[in-house]
Amino acid sequence: MTEEVLYELDNGVAWLTINRPQARNSLSKAVRDGLFEGIRRFNADAAAKVLVLTGTGEKAFCAGGDLKEMADNQLTVPPVDFVPQLGRNIEVDKPTIAAVNGAALAGGFLLAQTCDLCVASETATFAISEVKIGRGSPWSAPLSWMIPARVAMEMSLTGAPLTARRAYEIGFVNRVVTPDQLRSAAQDLAETIAANAPLSVAAGKQTVRLSAELPLAAAFDRAEEIWTPVYHSEDAQEGMRAFKEKRRPEWSGR
Repeated sequence: MTEEVLYELDNGVAWLTINRPQARNSLSKAVRDGLFEGIRRFNADAAAKVLVLTGTGEKAFCAGGDLKEMADNQLTVPPVDFVPQLGRNIEVDKPTIAAVNGAALAGGFLLAQTCDLCVASETATFAISEVKIGRGSPWSAPLSWMIPARVAMEMSLTGAPLTARRAYEIGFVNRVVTPDQLRSAAQDLAETIAANAPLSVAAGKQTVRLSAELPLAAAFDRAEEIWTPVYHSEDAQEGMRAFKEKRRPEWSGR
């Protein structure tokens, strides 16, 4: 890892932190490369059950692309691998949480959107700010599946930010906490997930978005395919045994 992106493991939870507060944690090439490296490290880390993505400081989670660097490079259309988009240009089977500590603008909003869950500080804001500088936001295509279409439209056309509370009210954010509680709230949520049967967690993650991608009948059929191996797993038997024996299950992931 680099100084711009930090990776640490805390009780089965991998914390990936953008560490560029002097530039509002913007996405320089070093940060983008570090994020890809950190996500690959998480994928390969058997001890890491859940990933939490956050930024250093309280002002910005990530303010988006480094506009000075982009201007120097005369960037037009960003390549597909310009910034990690979980599930699009890098696969992550394990759960991910955005712990949004401040402004999540443009590419920062992208990062929060592509995580499975979102815990936000009361100081967090979310904006599709590209419209303010003539840039594009193709990454926002899934947003109308996640929040009301009229709200997504307003954000796309105005560039105006959502507060953390408003983002919670419309279902984009799972929990809103004070800045000093952000780390513990995200850690608690991650540990709750990490304690569950890993095969069930992975299958649940795959199932949630099926109805957004497939007709309903096809979504049900695909869900059956996803869950059949889980029903036949050793962990499925272990879970029932543990309940009967009044003890905590010991998951093997098989």
